[in-house]
Amino acid sequence: MRSVTADADIKTAVWITENTGLNDVDIGRALTGGNANVTRVVTAREGRFVLRHPPTHAVSDKAASGISREFAAVSALSGHASVPQPIAFCSDSTILGQPFALLEFIDGVTITEQFPEAYGAGAAGAIGTSLMKTLAAIHRVDTAKLEAEGFGRPAGFARRQVERWLKVRSEHAVRELRLLDEIGAQLVATVPAEGKPSIIHCDFHLDNCLSVPTRPEVRAVIDWEMATLGDPLIDVGLCLFFWKRDPAAPLGFSFVQGVSNHAEAPERNALAEIWARASDRDIDTLAWHIVFSAWRLAAIVEGAWVLHVQGKVDTAYSRRLERDVPNLLAEAAKLLDAAT
Repeated sequence: MRSVTADADIKTAVWITENTGLNDVDIGRALTGGNANVTRVVTAREGRFVLRHPPTHAVSDKAASGISREFAAVSALSGHASVPQPIAFCSDSTILGQPFALLEFIDGVTITEQFPEAYGAGAAGAIGTSLMKTLAAIHRVDTAKLEAEGFGRPAGFARRQVERWLKVRSEHAVRELRLLDEIGAQLVATVPAEGKPSIIHCDFHLDNCLSVPTRPEVRAVIDWEMATLGDPLIDVGLCLFFWKRDPAAPLGFSFVQGVSNHAEAPERNALAEIWARASDRDIDTLAWHIVFSAWRLAAIVEGAWVLHVQGKVDTAYSRRLERDVPNLLAEAAKLLDAAT
């Protein structure tokens, strides 16, 4: 007797065949990495592809909307920036159990704490330059079509985020995090004027990119389920927050973009200037956005610590949040002091 999963895979393969023209479709293994959506390899006579969908047991509309958001973002960016080519989107949850997207398979490596041996000397500077130029190309893409479709609410995005997460954390607090409240209040009081909106990734850093295996160059930006429209400095701020941190300090998520925490890596301001020139944007409010990015991340992931304390989640990731969240907030406080 076939399992429910096997039946769903067969229905999905049939749907892909009928809606894309691909032949001999096989739904294969899940790839590792990521904390939200499932990524599976799809093989066909025409080549390899990637199937993206929420966990099949997820029931929230937010989980399903992330896949729709991802497909809309890569569809707008395709041909203009380094993203996987969109192939097809299925909103019918009776096929697989969740909406799903079929995307181009990108042959690349994910880099966290070590560079591939083939990269050689100067890799940190080269990959940092590629990161900033890749991001600038994304931010140059016209947003008119997405705005017309009601994709995102760019006006006031950063302020809404701070106010939202202050409220969520106050309603679901399981420990005292003084810095979360203090930094949040300071961010609200100093929200800068917004730049012209761009398509923004909202979780942009090297770990969410696939790079060329033989040279330090970004091949594609992946994991677009949090994409929206907003000030592009939101992306720059998060990426540069994770860039060249003090490896001797207690860091939250120390592994993220860990390859940059070395003496030979270029400084944040050097990368910011590369992005500014490539995007034709100014970076006057970058310091605020770096603090915002660190604080927002801490406020969001504290939710997983709340679930851990309540006994609903017990993973290596959730256990680490006992230290990671306070460390992120301490870093944000130090950056805020330096900026004022």
